[in-house]
Amino acid sequence: MRLNGVEIEDTFAECFDIKIARILITAYDYDLAEIAAREATGFGTSVIMCPAEAGVEGRAKPEETPDGRPGIYVQICHPNKKKLEQQLIARIGQCVLTAPTASAFDALPDAEERFDTGNKLRYFGDEFEKLLDIGGRKVWAIPIMEGDFIIENDFGVVDGIAGGNFFIMGENQPSALAAAKAAVDVIAGIKHVITPFPGGIVASGSKVGAKKYKFLKASTNERFAPTLKERVDSDVPKEVNAIYEIVINGLNIEAVKGAIRAGILAAVRIPGIVKITAGNYGGKLGRHAIHLGELF
Repeated sequence: MRLNGVEIEDTFAECFDIKIARILITAYDYDLAEIAAREATGFGTSVIMCPAEAGVEGRAKPEETPDGRPGIYVQICHPNKKKLEQQLIARIGQCVLTAPTASAFDALPDAEERFDTGNKLRYFGDEFEKLLDIGGRKVWAIPIMEGDFIIENDFGVVDGIAGGNFFIMGENQPSALAAAKAAVDVIAGIKHVITPFPGGIVASGSKVGAKKYKFLKASTNERFAPTLKERVDSDVPKEVNAIYEIVINGLNIEAVKGAIRAGILAAVRIPGIVKITAGNYGGKLGRHAIHLGELF
């Protein structure tokens, strides 16, 4: 199959189950909300070594937020529910509570599973905290130096999808990078998904485990390393000299599928793109398969 002359390989992206909390961070303006959101989602590219996967989903208009202020949606993800709860407490407590003018609200109000994150963080108030109602939500006001930090009492958690992906193969690094940026820009406008890697782009796609160093959980995906084309059984076409991977997490598989489709359509419009493929690992990673051909 071809799109705009670019080959779309008949393959699938292998995805895995993950628990997701979705937080709405509000602040005096979008700049301050963005700062808090970026801090709260830092060191969150992959659970291979990061304590959680995390990313900024997008903006919320003031009319969408409980306090009528500009907001940013973020997602925090982990396969283990207990570890996700710990990350929520740590990231809100260290990166949102400390951020100027920021507040934290739940963005999964219909979720049946809940964490009492705000109730736990209220103890920072050292008995001076108080319970309030904002927009029909039970929140805690914790006195701090700038005024009160507002946090919702509890936060929802849902079963989501992680590891949705596609690979962009370019004739050179500038073309592959331009296509990756175009894909991420489009995906940034889609609700309920995040691209957790730096700038949404993965430069060092990995495989499960390692051939030589058995103690590793993951290692370089040598079959997709252009500089190894002549040394290994390579999947890199002769004319390809740079590859970028886009990884997508989302609240459900349909959201992830929509993001992959939109990202590929944006990428193939860039000159110098040779092929689009995806990563799968023989079922070692997860039980979900998103077939590229079925998206178009």
